[in-house]
Amino acid sequence: MVKRKRKYEFKMISYGEYSKWDRESKDIPRIQDFTTKIEAEIGTEFGYVLHIKKAKAETITFKIEHPPFKNEKGEVAPPFEGEQFISTNDYRFYLGDCVWGPLEDKLGKWELTTYHKGKVVASKIFELVKK
Repeated sequence: MVKRKRKYEFKMISYGEYSKWDRESKDIPRIQDFTTKIEAEIGTEFGYVLHIKKAKAETITFKIEHPPFKNEKGEVAPPFEGEQFISTNDYRFYLGDCVWGPLEDKLGKWELTTYHKGKVVASKIFELVKK
């Protein structure tokens, strides 16, 4: 018997500025503007949505690289990294962030990348600029 290799599907369906995201909800935020140039102010939500098919029970990892700002300890914050379990064969995944204060040290290039089995399946660079 020949074991077939699964053909995972990853498609970015939207990117840019989004409505406020409720992290406790399963609902993905709504796209407000397709753009990579984000006119940032405190509370601005930005990122991308992936539509993932045929990957139930797999895990994706992600990294958000950001301008050098300091964390609560006064150290330059490392990139944000994490993972997400894919619970269905028709899955939507939002990767993004919300601008917080102080605004000035959040301005600049933000690179959001999603990986599956060590390979890049989605990546987008956003430029946060003052409104």
